[in-house]
Amino acid sequence: MRGVRAQIASLMAALALAGCMTGNQVAMAPRSDLDAMAYGQPDNDTPSRNAYAAAMPVAYAAPVSAHHDAPYHLDAGDKLRVVVFGQEGLTNTYAIDAGGAITMPLIGAVPARGRTPAGLASEIAAKLRNGYIREPSVAVEVEAYRPFFILGEVAAPGQYPYVPNMSVESAVAIAGGFSPRARRDSVTLTHNADRVVVPLGTPIGPGDTVLVGERWF
Repeated sequence: MRGVRAQIASLMAALALAGCMTGNQVAMAPRSDLDAMAYGQPDNDTPSRNAYAAAMPVAYAAPVSAHHDAPYHLDAGDKLRVVVFGQEGLTNTYAIDAGGAITMPLIGAVPARGRTPAGLASEIAAKLRNGYIREPSVAVEVEAYRPFFILGEVAAPGQYPYVPNMSVESAVAIAGGFSPRARRDSVTLTHNADRVVVPLGTPIGPGDTVLVGERWF
């Protein structure tokens, strides 16, 4: 009886070992969601292809940063609300002229181009402190941004008022949309001295120029 039991146990062990060696019992480590997005859903019938795909690197495009996330630098065309607390004669709206300055009573021209609103407030306070007001308190905010420009293959190219959080796509919409010959997948954006080809979702800033090119087919 013991001999029969031993033979049965040996047979069961052999069957279990054979089952472990078949392809249907191979356990594969699950791939991450990024791998699934890049290479598709796993195919259990081709483990070698899955292993190869999991080893392949994935490249990602760097996100485009919005201009409004950085400190805003003033330039000609911006309209500013300057508040000098306790001084109604100085509190007013001032436009930055073509020379990059605002002109205020008492202190005259104050350079504004390239400054942040906080930096301009400090400069105004320093000038007022120099023989006019003992302890001036000054605040500066942008009341209206300088315009942006859109050129090329749009219905109404030209200059338009800028509003925060604009993108290339919204600029095209403001200009009446694409012309029939427009290239619609990308445009050329000029920001300060930088010119780069960008997708439609790219943010734009005040004073930027959007150029929509013509498609060739």
